[in-house]
This record gives sequence, C-alpha cells and structure tokens, in this order.
Amino acid sequence: MSVLLPAATEGDFDRMSVILPPFGEIFWGALVLLAILLVVGKYALPRIYAMLDEREAKIQEGLGAAEKAKEDRSLAAREREELLREANVEAQGTRERAAEDARRILAEAREEARAESQRILEAGQRQIEAERQAAEISLRSDVGLLAAELAERIVGEQLKDTALSARVVDRFLDELERDTTSVPGGVEH
Repeated sequence: MSVLLPAATEGDFDRMSVILPPFGEIFWGALVLLAILLVVGKYALPRIYAMLDEREAKIQEGLGAAEKAKEDRSLAAREREELLREANVEAQGTRERAAEDARRILAEAREEARAESQRILEAGQRQIEAERQAAEISLRSDVGLLAAELAERIVGEQLKDTALSARVVDRFLDELERDTTSVPGGVEH
C-alpha cells in the first residue's frame, strides 16, 4: 500500500486503514455483492416485477370496474329518469281517464236522474189524472143524487125507478157539460 500512497507516512497509513479496508475485503465484498445482485436479479426481481405487474393489472381492473360502475350508474340514472317520465305520462293518462270516467259517470247519473224524475212526474200525472177522474165520478154521482133529490122535491114525488133516475141524471149532466164547454167563459176539463 505504500506504493499507492508515496507521500503517506506510516502514521497516515493507520489512519487510512480505518477508513479504507484492505483490498481483499473489498474484492470479496464486491464478489458477494455481485452474487447477491445476480441472485436477486435472477429470482427475486422477476417475482417482484410479476407482483407489481399483477398489482398494476388489479389496479387497472379496479379502475376499469370503477369506470364501468360509473357508466352503469349513469345508465341506471338515465333509465330511472326515463321510467319516471314514462310513469308521469302514464299517471297523467290515468288521471285523464279517471276524469273522463268521472264525467261519464256524472253524465250517466244525470241522465238516470232525469229519466227517474220524468218517470216520477209521469206517475204523478197519471195519479193526478186518476184522482181527477175519481173526483169527477164522485162529483157526478153526488150531483146526480142532488139533482134527483131536487127533482123529487120540485115534482113532489119520489122517483121509484132508479135506472130511469140514473138515465135522467146522466142526460142532465151531459147537457150541463156541453153547455159549460160551449160557453166562452165556461170551465173546460
């Protein structure tokens, strides 16, 4: 070593030996380091690179899945919006049909009520006509009896033949009815 350091003295050499190891140690250390590098480069690094590649592939796969999920979410949002629009259109149609049904039901109910009121009115008119005819018949018989009594009192004899009395009364009432309908201010039936 003295050849390498010509100006160095032996005291300097001791100080340098602490810093600089002997050449044999450097050679064997370099050889071991080279062997370690070869073993690590041959066996460990491919595994490490394979794990890194696998990890990168998983990350890419995860990013792809995230992107796909994002696309699926946006597609689902568009589908949801479309379904909501369709549901709103269908609900509007249902409301319109319900309103139309309500109008139709109201029209039918009005028609039924009108028909029922017409039927009740006609039944009432028939009943009034029947009661008027019954009252007319009753009035006719009462007037006939009164006329027969009046005739008996005027003539002074009792009319024994009831059939004859009925004919006389009917004829009297028919003439009375004709006279009242022919008179301009008379009462008409």
